Amino acid sequence: MTATPTTTEAIMEHNGEQPPTIVEIEGLHKSYGDHHVLRGVDFQVTRGEVVCVIGPSGSGKSTFLRCINLLETPQAGSIRVRGTELNDPDCDIDTARRHVGMVFQQFNLFPHCSVLENCTIAQQTVLKRSKQEARAIALANLERVGLADKVSYRPAQLSGGQQQRVAIARALSMEPALMLFDEPTSALDPELVGEVLTVMRGLAEDGMTMIVVTHEMAFAKEVADRVIFMDGGVIVEQGEPASVIGNPRQDRTREFLRRVLDPTHV
Repeated sequence: MTATPTTTEAIMEHNGEQPPTIVEIEGLHKSYGDHHVLRGVDFQVTRGEVVCVIGPSGSGKSTFLRCINLLETPQAGSIRVRGTELNDPDCDIDTARRHVGMVFQQFNLFPHCSVLENCTIAQQTVLKRSKQEARAIALANLERVGLADKVSYRPAQLSGGQQQRVAIARALSMEPALMLFDEPTSALDPELVGEVLTVMRGLAEDGMTMIVVTHEMAFAKEVADRVIFMDGGVIVEQGEPASVIGNPRQDRTREFLRRVLDPTHV
């Protein structure tokens, strides 16, 4: 007998719809020993929204992102992804993570596997897709990121920008409801940054829900629906890009942007 959905999120899932709020975070705290990295972060993302997170090194941006799929375990706070409370002891974390794709600073590709194999392994082992179905989905996503002609290559045969695009295609092949990007261009040579940002821009235009930790201010200003400035483990300021980047209200935000936009500023 099939259980009857009892919440809005469950009803929407039952009808094949995504809930309007993809991520809800309340009172998030994370420490490493005596180092208090996140200090009570409240945050939410709605379906189709692109949020760029900016801030100085050590401000808690990457830790915040990694807490969203429990790659880091917080000491306190609530994290709900598509209505599922990840901190609930009864939560199946592996199932919840299937809805969240993540792209890291380093590409984390399997070096001895081909591009196509990198994009099919998780589909077959985690989602239990057939080899044929996984291959078709992977090929479609490699086409999407402009690498359909590289399916038989190994990662070492690709540029850094191409490897990062493979990592994006791999994440997309799991058909996530949410994509997390942790400074995806920081390990790339400057001339390769544009090709990755172009792919990400296309995802945003296609309506993908995205949280992007980035130092690429031009990308944030152009693509984001909302920009969040973090410092000292808290959200200092947030709003539309034109406001936060173009006319910040907080002194800490203004000082950070002066340093980023004018590296000679002391």
